[in-house]
Amino acid sequence: MELRTLRYFLAAAQEGNITKAADVLHVTQPTLSRQIMDLERELGVTLMLRGKNGLTLTDDGIFLKQRAQEIMELADRLEQNFAERQNDLGGMVVIGASETAGSQTLARLIKGFSEKHPAVQFTLYNETVDNIKDRLDKGLVDIGLLVEPVDVTKYDYVRLSQQDTWGLLVRDDHPLMEKSSLTAEDIVPYPLILPLRDNIRAEIIHWLGREEKELKIPLFYTLLSNAALMVAEGLGCAFCMDGALAIRSDPRLRFIPLEPRQKTHSILVWKKNHLFSAAVSLFIQEISLLRAEME
Repeated sequence: MELRTLRYFLAAAQEGNITKAADVLHVTQPTLSRQIMDLERELGVTLMLRGKNGLTLTDDGIFLKQRAQEIMELADRLEQNFAERQNDLGGMVVIGASETAGSQTLARLIKGFSEKHPAVQFTLYNETVDNIKDRLDKGLVDIGLLVEPVDVTKYDYVRLSQQDTWGLLVRDDHPLMEKSSLTAEDIVPYPLILPLRDNIRAEIIHWLGREEKELKIPLFYTLLSNAALMVAEGLGCAFCMDGALAIRSDPRLRFIPLEPRQKTHSILVWKKNHLFSAAVSLFIQEISLLRAEME
C-alpha cells in the first residue's frame, strides 16, 4: 500500500465523486478508478459503493478513511520536520489542549516563544484528555495540556501551578442559583450533566455518595462548550471546572463551587525518549523552565 494510493482514496472519499476527485488530483478518471479498485483488491474488502448519486463509503471504507487521514498527517509532518532541519528555526509545534485554567499559562508560553522565534507556527487542537493522549501516542500531537488525574508513565511532564476548582454550572432560574457553594445533598435531587471521562465521572459519583443508577443523568459530555448549551436549554446542571472558558460565554449561566472545595491541577506532557523537531525541542525547554520556577 503506497502513500499515493491513500491520497487518491482520501480525495475520492472527500469529493464523493470519482470524476471530481480525479480533477482535484490532476489524474484521469480511469486511472483513479483503477487505483481504488487495486486498493480494494489488496485489502480484500469493498471500500466504496458506486451509485447514481456518487460514492458512498462502506464501514470498511470509513475505517480506512480515519486511519489514512492519520497516516497522511504523520507523513506530512515527517516531511515538514526534515525540511525544518535544513533551515533556520521554523516549522510547526502541534498542541492538544483540554479545557482548563492551565490554558492561560500555555497562552503565555506560546506568545513569549513566538516573539523570540517568529518563523515557528503553532497548531492548537481543543480536545478531550483521552483524544489528546491518543494523538500524542500516535505522534500527531507534540505536546498535550491535560487535566489530572492522568497516567504519565509514558510522558515527561510539568505540573502547572494553577488549579481548577470543581463546581456546578446552573441556569439563572435554577433553584440552586442563589447558593454560594454546593454540597452533595444540595445537588443529587436535580438532573445532572456529567463528563464522559471515566475516572472523572467515577470521582464525581463517589463524591456525591450515590450509585450512578440512583442519579438523574440525562447527558454525558466531552467538551463543556457543548454541555453549556444544554444547561442553557434547561436539560440539567453540568459538573465542570472553573478554568473551562465556556462557562463565561453565556450571561444566563452561573458557576457554583462545590463544598468542601474540590481542586485539580493541569499538566503539560510530551512523549518520553522521543526525537522532536528543533522547534518542538526548544519549546519543551521553555516549558521545562516552569518546573525550575516552581521548585
